[in-house]
Amino acid sequence: MKNRLLATAAAGLLLASLASCGSPDSTVRSTAPTFRAPIPAGVQDPASAAPGGTDSSDGSCDPRASLRPPATLPAPGQMPAGSTMADIVKHGHLTVGVDQNTYLFGYRDAVSGQIVGFDIDIAKRIAQAIFGDANPNHLQLVAITSAQRIPFVQQGQVDIVADSMTINCERLQQVEFSTDYFDAGQKILVTKGSPYHTIGDLGGKKVCAAAGTTSIVTIATEPSHPIPVSVSDWTDCLVMLQQGQVQAVSTDDNILAGLAKQDPNTEVVGPRFTDEPHGLAIKKSDTDFVRFVNGVLDRMRTDGTWAQLYDHWLGGPAPTPPASKYSD
Repeated sequence: MKNRLLATAAAGLLLASLASCGSPDSTVRSTAPTFRAPIPAGVQDPASAAPGGTDSSDGSCDPRASLRPPATLPAPGQMPAGSTMADIVKHGHLTVGVDQNTYLFGYRDAVSGQIVGFDIDIAKRIAQAIFGDANPNHLQLVAITSAQRIPFVQQGQVDIVADSMTINCERLQQVEFSTDYFDAGQKILVTKGSPYHTIGDLGGKKVCAAAGTTSIVTIATEPSHPIPVSVSDWTDCLVMLQQGQVQAVSTDDNILAGLAKQDPNTEVVGPRFTDEPHGLAIKKSDTDFVRFVNGVLDRMRTDGTWAQLYDHWLGGPAPTPPASKYSD
Protein backbone atom coordinates (compact mmCIF):
# COMPACT_ATOMS: atom_id res chain seq x y z
CA MET A 1 0.00 0.00 0.00
CA LYS A 2 2.84 2.38 0.84
CA ASN A 3 4.44 1.82 -2.57
CA ARG A 4 1.07 2.33 -4.22
CA LEU A 5 0.54 5.67 -2.52
CA LEU A 6 4.05 6.77 -3.40
CA ALA A 7 3.49 5.88 -7.04
CA THR A 8 0.23 7.81 -7.11
CA ALA A 9 1.85 10.81 -5.48
CA ALA A 10 4.74 10.66 -7.95
CA ALA A 11 2.38 10.64 -10.90
CA GLY A 12 0.52 13.59 -9.43
CA LEU A 13 3.78 15.51 -9.12
CA LEU A 14 4.62 14.62 -12.69
CA LEU A 15 1.33 16.02 -13.94
CA ALA A 16 1.78 19.16 -11.88
CA SER A 17 5.29 19.71 -13.22
CA LEU A 18 4.12 19.19 -16.80
CA ALA A 19 1.40 21.77 -16.37
CA SER A 20 3.79 24.39 -14.99
CA CYS A 21 6.87 23.87 -17.20
CA GLY A 22 7.58 26.07 -20.17
CA SER A 23 10.24 26.25 -22.84
CA PRO A 24 10.92 28.45 -25.86
CA ASP A 25 10.55 25.54 -28.28
CA SER A 26 6.95 24.59 -27.59
CA THR A 27 3.42 25.75 -26.98
CA VAL A 28 2.41 24.64 -23.51
CA ARG A 29 -1.09 23.68 -22.48
CA SER A 30 -2.50 22.50 -19.17
CA THR A 31 -2.10 18.77 -18.59
CA ALA A 32 -4.41 18.49 -15.58
CA PRO A 33 -6.70 15.48 -16.05
CA THR A 34 -9.88 16.34 -17.96
CA PHE A 35 -11.94 13.18 -17.73
CA ARG A 36 -14.82 12.54 -20.09
CA ALA A 37 -17.80 10.32 -19.58
CA PRO A 38 -17.33 6.72 -20.73
CA ILE A 39 -18.10 6.19 -24.41
CA PRO A 40 -20.95 3.71 -24.87
CA ALA A 41 -19.86 0.45 -26.46
CA GLY A 42 -20.08 0.67 -30.23
CA VAL A 43 -20.08 4.47 -30.38
CA GLN A 44 -17.11 6.07 -32.12
CA ASP A 45 -15.10 8.75 -30.36
CA PRO A 46 -15.92 11.83 -32.47
CA ALA A 47 -12.27 12.93 -32.35
CA SER A 48 -10.96 9.65 -33.71
CA ALA A 49 -10.87 7.51 -36.80
CA ALA A 50 -11.72 3.85 -37.04
CA PRO A 51 -9.31 1.27 -35.60
CA GLY A 52 -5.92 1.26 -37.21
CA GLY A 53 -4.01 -0.70 -39.76
CA THR A 54 -6.89 -2.05 -41.84
CA ASP A 55 -7.62 -1.55 -45.52
CA SER A 56 -10.68 0.24 -46.84
CA SER A 57 -13.77 -1.76 -47.60
CA ASP A 58 -13.09 -1.86 -51.36
CA GLY A 59 -9.54 -3.07 -50.84
CA SER A 60 -8.02 -0.09 -52.68
CA CYS A 61 -6.12 1.33 -49.72
CA ASP A 62 -2.83 0.08 -48.33
CA PRO A 63 -2.15 2.21 -45.24
CA ARG A 64 1.58 1.44 -45.27
CA ALA A 65 2.07 2.68 -48.85
CA SER A 66 3.25 6.30 -49.00
CA LEU A 67 4.66 8.58 -51.71
CA ARG A 68 8.04 7.68 -53.20
CA PRO A 69 10.90 10.05 -52.32
CA PRO A 70 13.03 11.72 -55.00
CA ALA A 71 16.05 9.79 -56.25
CA THR A 72 18.27 12.40 -54.59
CA LEU A 73 17.30 14.62 -51.70
CA PRO A 74 18.04 18.34 -52.07
CA ALA A 75 21.10 19.43 -50.17
CA PRO A 76 20.42 20.78 -46.66
CA GLY A 77 19.88 24.53 -46.79
CA GLN A 78 19.16 24.38 -50.55
CA MET A 79 15.47 23.56 -50.78
CA PRO A 80 13.84 23.90 -54.24
CA ALA A 81 12.19 27.26 -54.89
CA GLY A 82 8.44 27.14 -54.37
CA SER A 83 8.56 23.90 -52.37
CA THR A 84 6.94 23.31 -49.01
CA MET A 85 10.45 22.91 -47.59
CA ALA A 86 11.46 26.33 -48.96
CA ASP A 87 8.44 27.86 -47.22
CA ILE A 88 9.56 26.21 -43.96
CA VAL A 89 13.00 27.77 -44.42
CA LYS A 90 11.38 31.19 -44.94
CA HIS A 91 9.49 30.78 -41.65
CA GLY A 92 12.79 29.99 -39.92
CA HIS A 93 11.68 26.76 -38.30
CA LEU A 94 9.93 23.41 -38.78
CA THR A 95 6.78 23.38 -36.64
CA VAL A 96 6.05 19.92 -35.24
CA GLY A 97 3.01 18.75 -33.28
CA VAL A 98 4.17 16.43 -30.50
CA ASP A 99 3.06 14.80 -27.29
CA GLN A 100 4.57 15.86 -23.97
CA ASN A 101 3.10 12.99 -21.94
CA THR A 102 4.35 9.83 -23.68
CA TYR A 103 7.45 8.69 -21.82
CA LEU A 104 10.32 7.63 -24.12
CA PHE A 105 8.62 8.96 -27.27
CA GLY A 106 7.55 12.53 -26.50
CA TYR A 107 7.67 13.83 -22.93
CA ARG A 108 8.85 16.85 -20.99
CA ASP A 109 12.06 16.08 -19.13
CA ALA A 110 11.73 17.11 -15.48
CA VAL A 111 15.36 18.28 -15.26
CA SER A 112 15.84 20.22 -18.50
CA GLY A 113 12.21 21.26 -19.02
CA GLN A 114 12.58 20.28 -22.69
CA ILE A 115 10.35 17.89 -24.64
CA VAL A 116 12.45 14.86 -25.58
CA GLY A 117 12.04 11.31 -26.87
CA PHE A 118 12.25 9.02 -29.89
CA ASP A 119 9.62 10.94 -31.90
CA ILE A 120 11.31 14.24 -31.04
CA ASP A 121 14.65 12.99 -32.34
CA ILE A 122 12.98 11.88 -35.58
CA ALA A 123 11.66 15.44 -35.97
CA LYS A 124 15.11 16.87 -35.25
CA ARG A 125 16.63 14.84 -38.11
CA ILE A 126 13.99 16.18 -40.51
CA ALA A 127 14.70 19.77 -39.44
CA GLN A 128 18.44 19.20 -39.90
CA ALA A 129 17.84 17.81 -43.39
CA ILE A 130 15.99 21.03 -44.27
CA PHE A 131 18.22 23.62 -42.60
CA GLY A 132 21.58 21.86 -42.64
CA ASP A 133 22.42 22.30 -38.97
CA ALA A 134 21.28 21.31 -35.49
CA ASN A 135 20.29 24.83 -34.41
CA PRO A 136 17.45 24.28 -31.89
CA ASN A 137 15.78 27.48 -33.12
CA HIS A 138 15.02 25.68 -36.38
CA LEU A 139 12.66 23.31 -34.59
CA GLN A 140 9.47 24.52 -32.92
CA LEU A 141 7.61 21.90 -30.91
CA VAL A 142 3.89 22.37 -30.28
CA ALA A 143 2.47 20.22 -27.48
CA ILE A 144 -0.91 18.86 -28.58
CA THR A 145 -3.38 16.20 -27.51
CA SER A 146 -4.11 13.13 -29.61
CA ALA A 147 -7.45 14.65 -30.63
CA GLN A 148 -5.71 17.78 -31.97
CA ARG A 149 -3.32 15.98 -34.32
CA ILE A 150 -5.40 15.91 -37.50
CA PRO A 151 -7.01 19.36 -37.08
CA PHE A 152 -3.65 21.00 -36.42
CA VAL A 153 -2.21 19.49 -39.61
CA GLN A 154 -5.27 20.35 -41.71
CA GLN A 155 -5.37 23.95 -40.47
CA GLY A 156 -1.65 24.50 -41.00
CA GLN A 157 -0.93 25.11 -37.33
CA VAL A 158 1.91 22.60 -37.61
CA ASP A 159 3.95 21.42 -40.59
CA ILE A 160 4.03 17.82 -39.40
CA VAL A 161 2.94 15.66 -36.47
CA ALA A 162 5.39 13.25 -34.79
CA ASP A 163 3.28 11.63 -32.10
CA SER A 164 3.10 7.80 -32.23
CA MET A 165 0.24 8.17 -34.72
CA THR A 166 -1.30 5.11 -36.35
CA ILE A 167 -1.63 5.16 -40.13
CA ASN A 168 -5.00 3.94 -41.37
CA CYS A 169 -7.18 4.37 -44.43
CA GLU A 170 -9.74 6.61 -42.72
CA ARG A 171 -7.06 9.03 -41.58
CA LEU A 172 -5.48 8.96 -45.05
CA GLN A 173 -8.64 10.65 -46.31
CA GLN A 174 -7.81 13.61 -44.05
CA VAL A 175 -4.01 13.85 -44.00
CA GLU A 176 -1.01 12.32 -45.75
CA PHE A 177 1.40 10.05 -43.92
CA SER A 178 5.05 9.23 -44.24
CA THR A 179 6.13 5.63 -44.52
CA ASP A 180 5.85 3.46 -41.41
CA TYR A 181 8.73 4.42 -39.09
CA PHE A 182 7.70 2.38 -36.03
CA ASP A 183 5.58 -0.75 -35.66
CA ALA A 184 3.37 -1.18 -32.60
CA GLY A 185 0.26 -3.05 -31.51
CA GLN A 186 -2.44 -2.51 -28.90
CA LYS A 187 -2.13 -4.28 -25.54
CA ILE A 188 -3.34 -3.57 -21.99
CA LEU A 189 -1.67 -2.11 -18.90
CA VAL A 190 -2.89 -3.30 -15.49
CA THR A 191 -1.75 -3.20 -11.90
CA LYS A 192 0.53 -6.07 -10.92
CA GLY A 193 -1.49 -8.96 -9.52
CA SER A 194 -4.55 -7.96 -11.54
CA PRO A 195 -6.86 -10.80 -12.65
CA TYR A 196 -7.05 -9.22 -16.13
CA HIS A 197 -4.56 -10.56 -18.67
CA THR A 198 -6.16 -9.86 -22.07
CA ILE A 199 -8.67 -7.41 -23.50
CA GLY A 200 -11.16 -10.28 -23.53
CA ASP A 201 -11.00 -10.45 -19.72
CA LEU A 202 -12.26 -6.88 -19.38
CA GLY A 203 -15.90 -7.25 -20.39
CA GLY A 204 -17.98 -4.76 -18.40
CA LYS A 205 -14.83 -3.19 -16.91
CA LYS A 206 -13.58 0.37 -17.45
CA VAL A 207 -10.63 0.68 -19.81
CA CYS A 208 -8.91 4.02 -20.41
CA ALA A 209 -7.49 5.52 -23.61
CA ALA A 210 -6.88 9.01 -24.97
CA ALA A 211 -9.50 10.79 -27.05
CA GLY A 212 -8.72 11.03 -30.75
CA THR A 213 -6.88 7.70 -30.89
CA THR A 214 -7.61 4.46 -32.69
CA SER A 215 -7.22 2.80 -29.29
CA ILE A 216 -10.42 4.25 -27.80
CA VAL A 217 -12.43 3.08 -30.82
CA THR A 218 -10.91 -0.41 -30.63
CA ILE A 219 -11.97 -0.62 -26.98
CA ALA A 220 -15.50 0.56 -27.85
CA THR A 221 -15.87 -2.07 -30.57
CA GLU A 222 -14.21 -4.96 -28.69
CA PRO A 223 -16.52 -8.03 -28.68
CA SER A 224 -16.04 -8.55 -24.94
CA HIS A 225 -17.66 -5.11 -24.37
CA PRO A 226 -15.31 -3.29 -21.99
CA ILE A 227 -16.41 0.22 -21.01
CA PRO A 228 -14.18 2.77 -22.78
CA VAL A 229 -13.18 5.84 -20.76
CA SER A 230 -11.72 8.74 -22.75
CA VAL A 231 -9.25 11.31 -21.37
CA SER A 232 -6.96 13.97 -22.84
CA ASP A 233 -3.54 12.44 -22.16
CA TRP A 234 -1.98 9.07 -21.39
CA THR A 235 -0.73 10.20 -17.99
CA ASP A 236 -4.38 10.89 -17.10
CA CYS A 237 -5.05 7.20 -17.77
CA LEU A 238 -2.17 6.19 -15.51
CA VAL A 239 -3.56 8.28 -12.64
CA MET A 240 -7.02 6.77 -13.11
CA LEU A 241 -5.53 3.27 -13.01
CA GLN A 242 -3.57 4.10 -9.85
CA GLN A 243 -6.70 5.46 -8.19
CA GLY A 244 -8.81 2.45 -9.16
CA GLN A 245 -11.13 4.47 -11.40
CA VAL A 246 -10.39 2.14 -14.33
CA GLN A 247 -9.25 -1.48 -14.40
CA ALA A 248 -6.86 -1.12 -17.35
CA VAL A 249 -5.27 1.23 -19.86
CA SER A 250 -5.15 0.09 -23.48
CA THR A 251 -3.18 1.50 -26.38
CA ASP A 252 -0.07 0.84 -28.46
CA ASP A 253 2.46 -1.23 -26.55
CA ASN A 254 5.24 1.36 -26.97
CA ILE A 255 3.13 3.93 -25.10
CA LEU A 256 2.19 1.41 -22.41
CA ALA A 257 5.87 0.53 -21.92
CA GLY A 258 6.55 4.16 -21.03
CA LEU A 259 3.65 4.26 -18.56
CA ALA A 260 4.88 1.03 -16.93
CA LYS A 261 8.34 2.57 -16.45
CA GLN A 262 6.71 5.50 -14.65
CA ASP A 263 4.92 3.20 -12.18
CA PRO A 264 6.64 -0.09 -11.27
CA ASN A 265 3.37 -1.31 -9.75
CA THR A 266 1.93 -1.70 -13.25
CA GLU A 267 2.72 -4.08 -16.11
CA VAL A 268 1.92 -4.61 -19.77
CA VAL A 269 0.20 -7.97 -20.33
CA GLY A 270 -1.35 -10.09 -23.05
CA PRO A 271 -0.73 -10.37 -26.78
CA ARG A 272 -1.08 -7.59 -29.33
CA PHE A 273 -4.63 -7.51 -30.68
CA THR A 274 -4.17 -4.80 -33.34
CA ASP A 275 -1.57 -3.79 -35.92
CA GLU A 276 -0.47 -0.16 -35.52
CA PRO A 277 2.04 1.20 -38.07
CA HIS A 278 3.17 4.68 -37.02
CA GLY A 279 3.62 7.51 -39.50
CA LEU A 280 4.33 11.23 -39.53
CA ALA A 281 1.18 13.19 -40.48
CA ILE A 282 1.43 15.96 -43.09
CA LYS A 283 -1.11 18.20 -44.83
CA LYS A 284 -2.61 16.52 -47.91
CA SER A 285 -1.57 19.36 -50.23
CA ASP A 286 2.10 19.11 -49.17
CA THR A 287 2.95 16.04 -51.20
CA ASP A 288 6.48 17.30 -51.95
CA PHE A 289 7.14 17.43 -48.23
CA VAL A 290 5.80 13.87 -47.79
CA ARG A 291 8.29 12.68 -50.41
CA PHE A 292 11.12 14.64 -48.78
CA VAL A 293 10.35 13.21 -45.33
CA ASN A 294 10.24 9.70 -46.78
CA GLY A 295 13.69 10.27 -48.24
CA VAL A 296 14.98 11.34 -44.82
CA LEU A 297 13.43 8.26 -43.19
CA ASP A 298 14.95 5.99 -45.85
CA ARG A 299 18.37 7.46 -45.15
CA MET A 300 17.89 6.96 -41.41
CA ARG A 301 17.02 3.30 -42.00
CA THR A 302 20.14 2.65 -44.06
CA ASP A 303 22.80 4.77 -42.32
CA GLY A 304 22.07 3.39 -38.84
CA THR A 305 20.46 6.53 -37.40
CA TRP A 306 17.11 4.80 -36.77
CA ALA A 307 18.84 1.97 -34.89
CA GLN A 308 20.88 4.47 -32.85
CA LEU A 309 17.74 6.32 -31.77
CA TYR A 310 16.01 3.05 -30.92
CA ASP A 311 18.97 1.90 -28.80
CA HIS A 312 19.15 5.25 -27.02
CA TRP A 313 15.50 5.55 -26.09
CA LEU A 314 14.19 2.00 -25.99
CA GLY A 315 17.25 -0.13 -25.31
CA GLY A 316 19.03 -2.36 -27.78
CA PRO A 317 19.64 -4.30 -29.72
CA ALA A 318 17.40 -2.48 -32.16
CA PRO A 319 15.23 -4.58 -34.47
CA THR A 320 15.22 -4.08 -38.21
CA PRO A 321 13.32 -0.84 -38.88
CA PRO A 322 9.99 -1.10 -40.70
CA ALA A 323 10.56 -1.35 -44.43
CA SER A 324 9.47 1.52 -46.64
CA LYS A 325 6.59 0.87 -49.03
CA TYR A 326 5.41 3.18 -51.80
CA SER A 327 2.18 3.69 -53.69
CA ASP A 328 3.81 5.04 -56.87
